[in-house]
Amino acid sequence: MTIGELYRQFLRELKNLLPSGEADQITRMVFEKVTGLQRSEVIKNPEAPIEATLKNTLLQMLNALLNNEPVQYVLGECHFYQLDFEVNKSVLIPRPETEELVERAIDFCKHNKIAKVLDIGTGSGCIPISIKKHSEEALVTAIDISSDALTLAKKNAFKHDVAINFLCLDFLDENTWKLLPHFDLIVSNPPYIPASESNLMDDNVVKFEPHLALFVPDEDPLVFYKKIMQFGKSHLNPSGKILVEIHEKMGNEIQQLLSQNGYTAKLIKDIYEKDRMVEIILCQ
Repeated sequence: MTIGELYRQFLRELKNLLPSGEADQITRMVFEKVTGLQRSEVIKNPEAPIEATLKNTLLQMLNALLNNEPVQYVLGECHFYQLDFEVNKSVLIPRPETEELVERAIDFCKHNKIAKVLDIGTGSGCIPISIKKHSEEALVTAIDISSDALTLAKKNAFKHDVAINFLCLDFLDENTWKLLPHFDLIVSNPPYIPASESNLMDDNVVKFEPHLALFVPDEDPLVFYKKIMQFGKSHLNPSGKILVEIHEKMGNEIQQLLSQNGYTAKLIKDIYEKDRMVEIILCQ
C-alpha cells in the first residue's frame, strides 16, 4: 500500500462519520503526527511506500477515531493557549473557552506582582502552566484528586519548563484545606454538569472523558462553587480574586449564591455569548 492510498482510505472512512472539513483536518493532523509529512508532501509523492509499522499505527488510530474516540486522545496531545499539552483519558481535553479564563488570570498577575495563585482541579495542568508561562513571578499551586491527572500535569510542567507546586487532595474535604496557604488568585474549571445531562452529550465526551472531572450530583450541582466560596473566606487574601468557569445555564443561580454570602460576583460571557465565567471578589 502506498501512502497516497492509505491517506485516501483514512479520509474516505472518516467522511462516513464526520463532516467533510473536519475529516480532512483530522486526517492531515494524524498523518503529520505519525509520518512527519504534510498533506502537500503526500500529494506530491502519493506512490511512496509506507512502512508497515507506520501503516499499522495509522490504521489503529483510524479504528479509534471511527469508535468516536476524540482526536486529542488518539494523538495524545492538545493545543491550548499557544502551548501543546499531553493529554490522556485521565484528564479532560482543554477547551478553547477556558483560554478566556486563563487570559483574565494572566491579566490579574500582570497587575499583582508575585501573585500567589491556586488552580483547583488542574487536570492536564493547562490552566496553571499557561498562567505561569506568561507570569513568571507568580507562585502557582495546582491541586487535583486524581494522582493520574497530576502525573500528567507534572509531565506537562516539565515539558514547558515551569515550576508549579502540585498537590494531590480532595478539595471537597474541608480537612485538606489546612494544607494550603492563602492566595491572591483562585482559579478553577470544576465539574459542573449535572449527571442527568450525560444523555444529552456527545458520545466522544461521555464514553472517553473522565466523569469525575465532568459531572456533579443532580441534587447538588453547585457543590464545587459552594466549597470554593467557603474556601475563599478563609484563604483569599485582601484584594484577591476568584475566577471560575461555569455551566452556561447556572450563571444567575451561582451569582445569587455568591452575592448572598458576602461576595461581589460578575457574570462574564465567552466569545460565543454564553455565560461562561464568574469573576468573584470578597466584600471587605
